[in-house]
Amino acid sequence: MRQLLKASAVLATAALALTACGSADSGADSGDTLIVYTNSNGDGRGDWLTEQAAEAGFDIEVVGQGGGDTTNKILAEAGNPVADVVFGLNNVYFNQLVDAETIEPYTPVWADEVDAELGDASGDGNYWPVVQQAVLLAYDAGRIDAADAPSDWLDLWNDPAFEGRYQSETSMGNATIQIVMSGILTRYADPEGEMGISEEGWAEVEKYFSTGSPAVEDVDIFQRIVDGEVDYGQLPSSGLPGREASYDITAGVVEPEVGVPFVVEQAAIIKGTDQLEESQEFIDWFGGADLQAAWSAEFDSMPVNQGAIDQAEPSIVEFHEGLVRQDIDWEFVTENLNGWVEKIELEYVV
Repeated sequence: MRQLLKASAVLATAALALTACGSADSGADSGDTLIVYTNSNGDGRGDWLTEQAAEAGFDIEVVGQGGGDTTNKILAEAGNPVADVVFGLNNVYFNQLVDAETIEPYTPVWADEVDAELGDASGDGNYWPVVQQAVLLAYDAGRIDAADAPSDWLDLWNDPAFEGRYQSETSMGNATIQIVMSGILTRYADPEGEMGISEEGWAEVEKYFSTGSPAVEDVDIFQRIVDGEVDYGQLPSSGLPGREASYDITAGVVEPEVGVPFVVEQAAIIKGTDQLEESQEFIDWFGGADLQAAWSAEFDSMPVNQGAIDQAEPSIVEFHEGLVRQDIDWEFVTENLNGWVEKIELEYVV
């Protein structure tokens, strides 16, 4: 079990100042609005990015949806795109978009500052990594001792002590729940099973939904934890510190022996944009060390850009580097995710 401290407000202020200074001449100032699709607009991210972009000379409109929904939207608009750029989606989603020829390859100016292996495995530079994210099972460590918490996701629905005490999601359109399900299903890979998964694996998924407490629309998981409705729920790692501060609690996280799922959020340009140059300039700015350091300071995220890591709050870096990463076959996930999501939506979601 681990606990994560809130990043320093002083660091956030300093990073923002650096961003403003470093990007004063980098904006497009074209007068045209860039449409930015993302699944990473929650907790004020969209508004914050819009303000920072304006200071850098970019007029943007952020359109936010869940990861799966954003991906499907881009696929539906193929050949007649609405968006100019997209960020926040992970490799699995971007591989689907690349296969559908909806992404315009581009090598940003900061390409040498990131680990290319975290981005487009093809080497074609279709998309580039910006944020590392762990998908966690969190709880209130002030109310629950680590020894009494589950040791793995599977304990939630296989140990009667946790029945009804964790939040189960009511939609599969969000990237986080899709990653949670991928982390579970890939443990039960079976070439003879339905969509590559054994009957035992599908039984585990069924129990996740049947024994959980369904999410309540527009009610944060930590609000439900504070109110005593549930004890455990899923959360991306960058969301923990802010909720600790907002709800005045210390969060604990479950660390399964197999590790926790890690995903890398990426950024790319949409093929067919009529603002290609401006989109390239935006990507150059967005993934740069100063903006990513400011993003990390504001939203407690773990950057990919080494320059941003060097500026990041040490507790954020130490927390993420201390987590054991679950070994997930992402190629297998990419091949099967759409089918898994459809089956889960039709057969299991409450």
